[in-house]
Amino acid sequence: MKILFAASEAYPLVKTGGLGDVIHSLPRALQALGAEVRVVLPAYRLVLEQMESLRIVGWLQVQGAGRRHEVRILEAGSRHLGVPLLLVDAPLLFDRPGNPYLHPDGYNWHDNAERFTVFSRAVARLAADNGLLDWRPDVVHCHDWQAGLVPAFLSLDSRAPASVFTIHNLSYAGIFSHQEFEQLALPKAWWSPDAIEFFGNFSMLKAGIVFSDHVTTVSPTYAEEIQTPAFGYGFDGVLRAMRHKLSGILNGIDTEIWNPATDPYLPSHYSARHRYLAGKRDNKKALLAQLGLDADEAALKTPLLGFIGRLVEQKGIDLLLEAIPALLAHPGVRLVVLGSGESRFENALRELAAIHPGQLLLTLGYSEELAHRIEAGCDLFLMPSRFEPCGLNQLYSLRYGTPPVVHAVGGLADTVVDATRENLEAGRATGFLFRQPTTDALLEAVQRALKLYRNDSDWHRLIRTAMAQDFGWSRSAARYMALYETLRGKSATIHTPSVETAGASPNCHEQP
Repeated sequence: MKILFAASEAYPLVKTGGLGDVIHSLPRALQALGAEVRVVLPAYRLVLEQMESLRIVGWLQVQGAGRRHEVRILEAGSRHLGVPLLLVDAPLLFDRPGNPYLHPDGYNWHDNAERFTVFSRAVARLAADNGLLDWRPDVVHCHDWQAGLVPAFLSLDSRAPASVFTIHNLSYAGIFSHQEFEQLALPKAWWSPDAIEFFGNFSMLKAGIVFSDHVTTVSPTYAEEIQTPAFGYGFDGVLRAMRHKLSGILNGIDTEIWNPATDPYLPSHYSARHRYLAGKRDNKKALLAQLGLDADEAALKTPLLGFIGRLVEQKGIDLLLEAIPALLAHPGVRLVVLGSGESRFENALRELAAIHPGQLLLTLGYSEELAHRIEAGCDLFLMPSRFEPCGLNQLYSLRYGTPPVVHAVGGLADTVVDATRENLEAGRATGFLFRQPTTDALLEAVQRALKLYRNDSDWHRLIRTAMAQDFGWSRSAARYMALYETLRGKSATIHTPSVETAGASPNCHEQP
């Protein structure tokens, strides 16, 4: 089984969120099951700066917005990702500072539509029988809107392999104007509500949904939620229409990077079977000291809560801000916050930290080391997300013996078992769930958690059960392999009746 992963980021080369972690871990897990996997990324300046050696595979002339780009295809070997890496090098589009999508000043690159259309066209050409590679994939697995046009371009080539499109977060949809659609010389038949037109614009994410042979999301519950108006961001209708080819496969985590028994960021190692209580205590003491507090006996015995995440409404930061005064009214309770995002939320946290010195321990920005130490040193982890396609921090928290308090949506509902009395006695409980996205519901769940924290036997059972969960990639990778097998040898096709009817248009048959 040969699989080509097409994505816009991959840890450790370039990462803005969970997508980068998936493109690092899932190909390795598939390779362990016997698959041949390659990853293709845009050749961002940041990525090229990390390359020690590159081989030029070949050149492509690729249509952009009113111009053609001479694109180099580069091969970087497997040192960085553990699988062979291909790069689409179009310097006018990718050789620039900033992150993959944003100018250093924080606004979207003005030519993102052209950048990721050129990337998608190049990937489609590589995946088909083009003569550049001595390797041809059975399946092209495309991730998020930045690669959403890949299945659409593959549909134009009868030689193309099958395609899978994974939605990591439906709220980022790659929406661009009709003017950009025309400038990019996309097939006119695609300008249709049954293809990629989206409320007067066009959506690259919708292209992936409509034209791929199968659509996945990153958790089973999220796959159901996005078919409803409440979570569908306007795509719920098309997703219901495509339900026959939609499934949810839970993300995993890299259990080597996130392993409290070997984690190089931790001052004290532990596992579910070895000194987990002492290890948690030692890491709590070190975390408090790192944040400038005396870790006396009283501090070690009182609950330390943690939050890591983007400071945006999706993550429920508004709920947490409203809850903080009540949370910190509990004797001795402290809250560690690590994150960055919207200035209004950052400013509100600064004000609360000034009001509650020594209780609200705030770090704006991101630190990989501090993230690992928070997971190990805290007693509870808060994830009040309004929606969460999968979520990774709750999985890290379970592995590190830090029961999560989560809103029961998406992957959070799929991975955390509420600590009801019945679930505790049955040995199933791993954390605390609340059902409504309100401050009161969040506070009620935290209060249940704090009450259980004072019951040593129940708390220790909860930690042991949480740490015993297996959220590595092996099971999910096996599900992907089974999906790929069903698609092997199946040519990509145009999936919508209106576009099929328009097939007589010359544009429908043009090469990408």
